Amino acid sequence: MKKFLLTISSALSLSAAFSQAPEDILRYSYFPQHGSARNMAIGGAMGSLGGDINALFVNPAGLGLYKTREIVLSPGFGFNNNKAGFRGTNTAAKKTAFDLGTSGVVIGFNNAHSKWTSQAFSFGINQTANFNNVVSYNGTNNQSSFSEQFAEEISANNIDISGTLRDPRFAYGTYPAIYTYLVDVFKVKNSNPNGPDSIQVIQGVPEKLLEKGIALNQQKTVTTKGGVYELALGYAANMDDKFYVGGSIGLPIVNYRRITSYRESDPTNDANNNFAFLQHNDTLSTKGFGVNAKLGIIYKPVEFLRLGLSVQTPTYYSLTDKQASALTTNSENFVSGNPRSVSSREFTGGTEGAIRYTATTPWKAVASASYVFREINDTRKQRAFITADIEYAGYGGSGFGADGETITTEDQQYYKELKAVIKEQYKGAFNYRLGGELKLNTIMFRLGGAYYSNPYRTQQGAGSEAIKSNIVQGSGGLGYRNHGMFIDLTYVHNITKDVNFPYRLTDKANTFATQQNTRGNVVMTVGFKL
Repeated sequence: MKKFLLTISSALSLSAAFSQAPEDILRYSYFPQHGSARNMAIGGAMGSLGGDINALFVNPAGLGLYKTREIVLSPGFGFNNNKAGFRGTNTAAKKTAFDLGTSGVVIGFNNAHSKWTSQAFSFGINQTANFNNVVSYNGTNNQSSFSEQFAEEISANNIDISGTLRDPRFAYGTYPAIYTYLVDVFKVKNSNPNGPDSIQVIQGVPEKLLEKGIALNQQKTVTTKGGVYELALGYAANMDDKFYVGGSIGLPIVNYRRITSYRESDPTNDANNNFAFLQHNDTLSTKGFGVNAKLGIIYKPVEFLRLGLSVQTPTYYSLTDKQASALTTNSENFVSGNPRSVSSREFTGGTEGAIRYTATTPWKAVASASYVFREINDTRKQRAFITADIEYAGYGGSGFGADGETITTEDQQYYKELKAVIKEQYKGAFNYRLGGELKLNTIMFRLGGAYYSNPYRTQQGAGSEAIKSNIVQGSGGLGYRNHGMFIDLTYVHNITKDVNFPYRLTDKANTFATQQNTRGNVVMTVGFKL
């Protein structure tokens, strides 16, 4: 397996104190289509259909089908059920939360004396990502220890562990590991036959248990909160009810909070092993905003067929992280005064550390088609449609960048190398959405489904297990429309398979947990035509 980047051997500037991990980019780009109840009921396949406010976030040309005004509100509720497998042990956790589907207004109007027969403006908000979740797993590991990442960073940056610990870059694990004697200098046998019999190396105390063949107990729990709320302003025009063109500007707002608890312990309870446990708690909050644009067209070559094409630019984010952590280590007889505890605030002036940086999500393109069945002369008779989207997302083109008043060459080099790792780990992937509706007078029945394919390149983790992910979605709903008022109710069932790394190392294959998230969403949309 290609080694993942965690630390850079050159000294990093303070702005890179919080190292973004490659998988962090998926937080803002790898999730199923979210929106109005109608859109979600048909699997999110809104690329060529139009006539729904959610077109603002998929293919703005679909707003061109509006010729009247409409106001929409879409509250929802989500149920998370997580299962994780880590080194042969399975764990479950649950989380529920409110969310918000596409809500806003559409203003459509006719042009009596123009080849552009109608136009529409729209302003809306949509919770494109919901972070409210909890993941927990545990197991025994005979290959590596959480402490090794700090030993690597000490060696890579030539940190004098006997000196004064003042550099806030290393406040979130490395300095606390030194302070609590989780890592120290040890004499080991020299593998070079021409050198001295032994050499001094930096190692984690738990590594000594691994050398004795003792597997460590490891447990990690990650609780996340918040979401990405995107404001959008869109415009579309309709030429002779055959050709529609539109565009929108999106302003996503990020509010993310992650609370991580990690524990590693000696399963033997031997008081002479010089290691009993370590407990690392970390709190990270990310806030910021971004901007993107969507452009699209819809063409009706014949009355019953609609073809759509849309492109979404990458979202360019400006983000700020704030972080604080604490480490407690009990190294038994290795040193006196156990257990020892220290907070990152000891090395950051008593406050949370902060960093500004940029993030760039993948660009996306959607090709779509819809076939509409209808009785032209009597709209009260049975009508239906089927619709499908194929989306391409270029995950490998994502990345992070330096931000702030002072950007050094070390900052630029760090993010350049991180971007190379993201390109190495991720690839472009196709996503598929399919749905349909059957209308009986004022009542509508809808079904849909979607499949979001694996964004990872073919790689191997610890052992022979491949790193891979996918999202499978099934949905169904009902709708009622009468006298300018409509109510839609939808249930969406998502199954997401992914991986979670307890920590990252550069000198050996990284162990990880396989994760399955089952999320049920109930969404209701209420709207009025004005």
